Amino acid sequence: MNKWIRKSFFVMVSILTFGLVTPTQLMNNVNAEKPSNQATASDSFVQSANIMEESNFDREKFMSELKKQAENQSYQKFGTKIKPVIENEFRTIILPNIEKAIEETAAHYPEEDLKNLSISEQPSGGHSEKIFHIKNSLTNKDILRFHVRRDNPPQAGHWFNFHYHSYHDDFQSHNQIGSIFWAKDTPPKWLS
Repeated sequence: MNKWIRKSFFVMVSILTFGLVTPTQLMNNVNAEKPSNQATASDSFVQSANIMEESNFDREKFMSELKKQAENQSYQKFGTKIKPVIENEFRTIILPNIEKAIEETAAHYPEEDLKNLSISEQPSGGHSEKIFHIKNSLTNKDILRFHVRRDNPPQAGHWFNFHYHSYHDDFQSHNQIGSIFWAKDTPPKWLS
């Protein structure tokens, strides 16, 4: 019961001081007054205090970084031959929709789960569709898969069709993001 009261006290101090006094600082003061043989009894609380300090998670900063990584992975996928041709349209038409899809998905996650989301490190090359995937790094399962397909409708030239798949329907549906016209000529391979 004594441990529970002590932990509650530290949580209350953390909340009331809004981080001005961290539980670790408070714990250091308490430990300075204790004999060293009792320090092991509070070891589990010190670990809890350290976890609480790590809870200074900034959702907006995290989302901004996630979207920046998404943009960088897209440009890496395009390579030096495709990027200069479609970059402006991608930035104005496609990227805002990618960011919107990421934001809508992230809105369903509490902070403790959101901070476990990460973007795959390497887009696929050649003719493969993968731009990047967003996965839960704890379970290693994909949440969203962002792809770009090459379309060549009859007498309409070559198009890049951007879409994503979601774990909500087991990645079956194509959720349209938008399309960008390339040209009548066949586009080069990705990453070239």
